[in-house]
Amino acid sequence: MAEKFTEITPNNSLFNLNLRELFAYKDLIHMYVKRDIVTVYKQTILGPLWFVIQPILTTVMFMFVFGNIAGISTDGIPGPLFYFSGIILWNYFSACLNTTSSTFTTNQAVFGKVYFPRLVVPVSVTISNLIKFLIQLAIFLIIYIVYIIKGTTIVPNAYALLSPILVLMCAGLALGFGIIFSSMTTKYRDLSFLLQFGIQLWMYATPIIYPLSTMPAGKQWIFQLNPMTSIIETFKYGVIGSGVFSWGWLAYSFGFMLILLLLGIMIFNKVEKDFMDTV
Repeated sequence: MAEKFTEITPNNSLFNLNLRELFAYKDLIHMYVKRDIVTVYKQTILGPLWFVIQPILTTVMFMFVFGNIAGISTDGIPGPLFYFSGIILWNYFSACLNTTSSTFTTNQAVFGKVYFPRLVVPVSVTISNLIKFLIQLAIFLIIYIVYIIKGTTIVPNAYALLSPILVLMCAGLALGFGIIFSSMTTKYRDLSFLLQFGIQLWMYATPIIYPLSTMPAGKQWIFQLNPMTSIIETFKYGVIGSGVFSWGWLAYSFGFMLILLLLGIMIFNKVEKDFMDTV
């Protein structure tokens, strides 16, 4: 019987995703997802409960600081609903971005010994963080139902059906930015510190702790240039009936995501050929 051989050759196309090979390593993706979920909280007392505790504590802090002390409007929406609806999407985006941005540096030992599609790692990160997002979303829905039972006026609409697309856009933006930064940090480690600081500032430039409607009408477009703005606003508009919705700006964010992903894949494919010489 003839022996079968697998020939590993350099990826000469900068835009080649090689999805067939990525699918062939689906078991490895599953292993990475399981590792990310289990090992992160393996030696903690509360374990996976931190998935729930973190956004709740953040919401409470926002209510106290920005709601009570600063007196920032929530457009008549109860604080827990207003803040939590933005936090869960932002947490998913920032967690994916933070983790994928260190793909090459944190996995250099494995990459130097074993061959597998390098995109397995950032893809597994987006999936594992999606599971965390779904847990936090369940908590949000519980809070949501409690307020409805209490008779709070909440006006959801059909735009809530866009939520899966919004989550996909968050994943795409995080993956695009993440793999670009991961490629650049193989030579410039300082960028990892810049990214951590930048994500914190980015959150305040996104309408999470304040509604976009409180900004002057003539200056809202400046905030809309942030691709995360229309994602957060659309989610709030559809689910809790508060926010500024625009098909045009949502299309802008979607286009921004696609271009960013293509650029990220191009840079990622170029760097992975010789990153072991510089990392």
